[in-house]
Amino acid sequence: MATIDIIVFVAYVLMIVGIGLWVSRDKEGHQKNAEDYFLAGKSLPWWAIGASLIAANISAEQVIGMSGSGFAVGLAIASYEWMAAITLIIVGKYLLPIFIEKKLYTIPEFIEHRFNTTLKTILAIFWIALFVFVNLTTVIFLGAKALDTIWGNGDGSLMMMALIGLALIAAAYSLYGGLSAVAWTDVVQVVLLVLGGLVTTFIALDHVTPDGGVMNGLAHIYDVAGDKFHMILDRSNPEFDNLPGIAVLVGGMWVANLYYWGFNQYIIQRTLAAKSLEESQKGIVFAAFLKLIIPLIVVIPGIIAYVMYTQPEGTAHINGVVDAFTKANGTTDNDNAYPWLISVFVTPGFKGLVVAALAAAIVSSLASMLNSIATIFTMDIYKPYINKNASDKQTVNVGRITAAIALVISVLLAPQLSSVPQVFQYIQEYTGLVSPGILAVFMMGLFWKKTTTKAAIVGVLSSIVIALLLKVEALGLPFMDQMYYTLILTIVIIAGVSLTTNPEDDDPKAIHTTASTFKTSKNFNIGAYAVLIITAFLYAVFW
Repeated sequence: MATIDIIVFVAYVLMIVGIGLWVSRDKEGHQKNAEDYFLAGKSLPWWAIGASLIAANISAEQVIGMSGSGFAVGLAIASYEWMAAITLIIVGKYLLPIFIEKKLYTIPEFIEHRFNTTLKTILAIFWIALFVFVNLTTVIFLGAKALDTIWGNGDGSLMMMALIGLALIAAAYSLYGGLSAVAWTDVVQVVLLVLGGLVTTFIALDHVTPDGGVMNGLAHIYDVAGDKFHMILDRSNPEFDNLPGIAVLVGGMWVANLYYWGFNQYIIQRTLAAKSLEESQKGIVFAAFLKLIIPLIVVIPGIIAYVMYTQPEGTAHINGVVDAFTKANGTTDNDNAYPWLISVFVTPGFKGLVVAALAAAIVSSLASMLNSIATIFTMDIYKPYINKNASDKQTVNVGRITAAIALVISVLLAPQLSSVPQVFQYIQEYTGLVSPGILAVFMMGLFWKKTTTKAAIVGVLSSIVIALLLKVEALGLPFMDQMYYTLILTIVIIAGVSLTTNPEDDDPKAIHTTASTFKTSKNFNIGAYAVLIITAFLYAVFW
């Protein structure tokens, strides 16, 4: 990289760390307590919540992984983004009112309120393992891989240095400042992410054809790779198993999205830190609008790279493009799409900005995951089982130590992912083994008063068995269909056990709601309808 790029990147690092440490400093006469560290003192405004939701969500698995899937699949992978916008509206209207009323720190806490401590502990341990061994590890791996491609020559020589560097940046402010540092720096990170993503997309489009021009480039990729602009794949498409046609809209995608946006600690945590329910719901709508534009900055670059790789008539010839996407074993390296575009086409100065934006996406998600791992371990395991009388200072320190250990583990494990072809799909598939059962437990616990604790435990354990059985190769089911069928079967099991073991009309711990519980403001309703209309229009255009 040029000197100017290094200066821009270093300036970004100093700015983010500085902001994180400044906003999370102990105010005069006020010692940081658990609510300050884990829920930012419940002081976040709507715009910070919305920005932080997207910053936590959009990381290396989206910027790098989803661009790689855009290379392999096309626009159909954008269903994860556009359907997420609708999911956010559902979460804001039907889940947040209950969670905020319960004054939760963690999602496992809800399980304790609705069921019992045993099930809460089982799920807390599961989530910690999932965050460390799947989410944290994949994010830092993809980020390091991208930096290795952009700064080095993609041969892995800078991989370990990049892993350690990203870990240190995230740790520098998140371990000290907690959610407050994470959320407020996320506001800056989102601006960088969107700006850097748009710069990359426009510059790449300008280089697709020999004549140049952003609109010419867009028209060209649509003309020569029209099959990459269909949202609903047919069975003849080799990627059908990853995105099984209409089932994406009516089946397993809902399982993935509702689980992720509604019951994923490192996502939902910032909504629990809102000033009020109404503020949290406005933040949700803001995040939904941002989700609608994300494919422009993460999927379209993947399609551009695909066109340059396949070299259809009228495409600008780029030296070394085939080698850039060919692994040593001869397979195609889809996930190299975004880093390659940056390394080849983005000019000095802008490259520093784009790399800073990429680092912002990675670091913000790492920081969010670290804070959530610390929150779950401290509030759901340490305080109940290890030190029931822990002071605020002890609680915060244990959270910091927990996050540091998780970060070290992820750095050591990350290089093992180098053989995975599409890391984004890897995350979805393996999270999908357990998400249907957990979603079933939450949905039944929230909205069916007869659901019992025994039924929930039987359901969540049996769901893993069902998911593994459905994953058997002989059945040949796309993993999204596996998730959908697992959810339905788990709901049936929970209902069956509840009906046979509960002599009462309602379970004693049932959640009681009224119509007023789900009443939303005029601003939320207008925003929600706008999101629904825009999403319907996008699917109609790109069906």
